[in-house]
Amino acid sequence: MTLNITPRRQAINVATHSLVSFSEMSVGQGLPLVVQPTLSGVSLPEWLSGNRVALSRLLHKHGALLFRGFGLKDQQDFLRSVDMLDMAKMNYIERATPRSELGNQIYTATEFPPEYEIAPHNELSYVNQWPGRICFFCETPAATEGETPLVDVRKVLARLDPEILEPFRRLGWKLVRNFGDAMGPSWRHSYDVADAAALEAYCVKSDVSWEWLQDGGLRTSQVRPTIHRHPVTGEELWFNHVAFWHVSSLPGDVRERFLADFDMDGLPYNTYYGDGQTIPDDVVAALREAYESERVIFSWHAGDFLIADNMLVAHGRARFTGYRRVLVAMGDPIAISEPTRGSTS
Repeated sequence: MTLNITPRRQAINVATHSLVSFSEMSVGQGLPLVVQPTLSGVSLPEWLSGNRVALSRLLHKHGALLFRGFGLKDQQDFLRSVDMLDMAKMNYIERATPRSELGNQIYTATEFPPEYEIAPHNELSYVNQWPGRICFFCETPAATEGETPLVDVRKVLARLDPEILEPFRRLGWKLVRNFGDAMGPSWRHSYDVADAAALEAYCVKSDVSWEWLQDGGLRTSQVRPTIHRHPVTGEELWFNHVAFWHVSSLPGDVRERFLADFDMDGLPYNTYYGDGQTIPDDVVAALREAYESERVIFSWHAGDFLIADNMLVAHGRARFTGYRRVLVAMGDPIAISEPTRGSTS
């Protein structure tokens, strides 16, 4: 069941003299927790700078915090707010989707045709060092829709049948990517390298296997855990791109075109069990259903600033019409410790 929600005030232990108030989006639904100023002129960057410990505690409980009504206007306001988090910003690595880099490690949200949804995912779960936090800023909301749905992956894991989980726990998952002139980003762009030697050095360092193909293309693969434990809370998490990139998750028209143009081994992206076995379509359908059951949607307001714990919460993008401008920054890297196991502990 998808929750389409609007904020409803619900006090959460806030003194009357506080500069901000906290409210749940709806009773019992704390994702995201909404933070709003109680007085005019409250500076969000200053509040963030002075409340980092409390912010981290709230983030680990709720998964995401939505700061609304603080008068943020543009990219510079977003950058100042991000900088006050004392977050070690990261570059977008092993790039898979188009986005524009705006400077100071600020990016646009994925630039993908507005008629398509972007399924929920935890950012860069397929690399061996991913962002612990991800920040979003809505400069201009879409004319219609264009939300950024959120999904608590603790709850996704709890929904999955133990029989589905068993091979993922034991084997992990494998991502296979094919790079060629006619599809997706080039390997130079994706891995941010200039030549084949640099690509191979990156792959060795990053636990990525590679194969140069006879037609001049490149195939890479990497095995990662499907289930992690949060480094602070210790909770188990469904943290991967298994459903996101499985061929059965492609929109019908796109899937038909890709299967007509490429064989299964040549698809731009596909996912497998960690030993290379095919993941059945019905298993991936169950994964998508678990995400959908926990999906929370809220409408963007101009000036909204969202901080999400990237391990606790997946995010996506709804279809939209009109012009939409959402900016992104990510950071506080977390390194994988056991890249070939099905789960980390």
